[in-house]
Amino acid sequence: MIPSIDNNINFKNKNFIRQTNNSSLSFQATPQQFTKGTKFLDGFLKSQENLSSTRFIQGTLTNWFPKAVLSRSFIDFSEFTFLEFLESGIFYFAAPFFGEHLFRNKLFKSVQPKNIKDTVVKNLPQSLDEIKASKVIDKNLKKNLTATKAGVVLACITVPALEYALGFAKNLFTLKVFKVSDFNNVANLSKEKTENLEQQNRVETHSKSVLKKMAALSVAGIGAGLALARFGHKSKAALKFSEALLEPGEQISKLLHKVGLKSEKTDNFLKDYLKLDFVNNNGKLSLSKGQLAVTCITGLFGYSSAAKERGKLDFYEVWTRVPLVVLYTIFGSAILDAGFKKVLADKGKFPELIKRNAKGVIENVPTRKELPKIAEKLSKLNKTSVDEELAKLIKQKAIITGVPYLFSLVTMGFVLSAVSRVWTKYRYNQQQKAAATQTQEQKPQDFVKLSPAFQGFKVSLAGQK
Repeated sequence: MIPSIDNNINFKNKNFIRQTNNSSLSFQATPQQFTKGTKFLDGFLKSQENLSSTRFIQGTLTNWFPKAVLSRSFIDFSEFTFLEFLESGIFYFAAPFFGEHLFRNKLFKSVQPKNIKDTVVKNLPQSLDEIKASKVIDKNLKKNLTATKAGVVLACITVPALEYALGFAKNLFTLKVFKVSDFNNVANLSKEKTENLEQQNRVETHSKSVLKKMAALSVAGIGAGLALARFGHKSKAALKFSEALLEPGEQISKLLHKVGLKSEKTDNFLKDYLKLDFVNNNGKLSLSKGQLAVTCITGLFGYSSAAKERGKLDFYEVWTRVPLVVLYTIFGSAILDAGFKKVLADKGKFPELIKRNAKGVIENVPTRKELPKIAEKLSKLNKTSVDEELAKLIKQKAIITGVPYLFSLVTMGFVLSAVSRVWTKYRYNQQQKAAATQTQEQKPQDFVKLSPAFQGFKVSLAGQK
């Protein structure tokens, strides 16, 4: 029987879990002893340590809630509600759903050779580096795993395709439900509320065409992924393509190193935000930052194309607001988070959670799961209860995480939504003024009054007076 990486890792994980459980029996029931405020903060911290859940909450609060408060009409409210919740689901849950449930355990399992089918499926969540470094499997199985992993990622082109199509689906939704295709009417800018039948037909035709193309692209991606998983291990070119597809950031770093550009920060950034492979979440395929980035950027261009059909103001509003939302969605409050941690570190705040390494770089803040061990050590040093120390650590970590989070919510949510709406209203008013001026200039002039003979007559008449 071919050895399994997964079995090896699971064995280690079980030992680690036993050790952790044995060392933390004294505070397993601690959460029930927390105050309501501490329990709330504890729940907040736990939600922040899952990328899909964290970003879904952030995205919904930041994008939907402020727009709901500032909605311009019922149609406006309905279509961005339709858009935001579907979009958040696609952003944060579609890739793990397709990758883990539909592809890994069903479609891609079916194309594997019978003798390694279960082994490949079990070890699919392992990273490319882990597969390469493993000493318990042979070269052929490594090739199968690499090609299959890349095949799953290639099949997940379905996710950005869905995101690109979403703007057009929103246009169809508004057209079919409210019989509206003009953005001026959606945003309640125009008092006349008239609709152009030609524009409605154009919006419907283009939207349906894009939806069909994205469906075809999804099918093609799944087919190509299955072919790569089935036959890719036989080709050196296919395996190189697979590695580049899974970890494009690492390939770019290698190229930069060849030309003398070496930076640990750059390498880490490229590895994190250009990683198209899934993250291993306790043996399950979870969303990576690179997958999120690709989906967000694809969505920007989808919205832009869909907005053109409904008028210039919709197009301008997309490019006023969405690029910043995309950056926020990809990076979350990471930039603010890093700056805030630096301020706290410089002031010596929360030394048990914020530490610098030998190079002076701030280390990662301990996760919620690591806090009980720290609390136990502090309780012995300070001669206090573990419960008390754990509650303090939860509050401290909540401050470290929550302040940038709330600042992002206010600035990226309410401020950006309000500004984009003000700009749209301003542009509409300018358009109306320009249209009125053009109409005035095009009015037929009174030829008699402007003629030289009439002007001479006026002068003569004035002289007689």
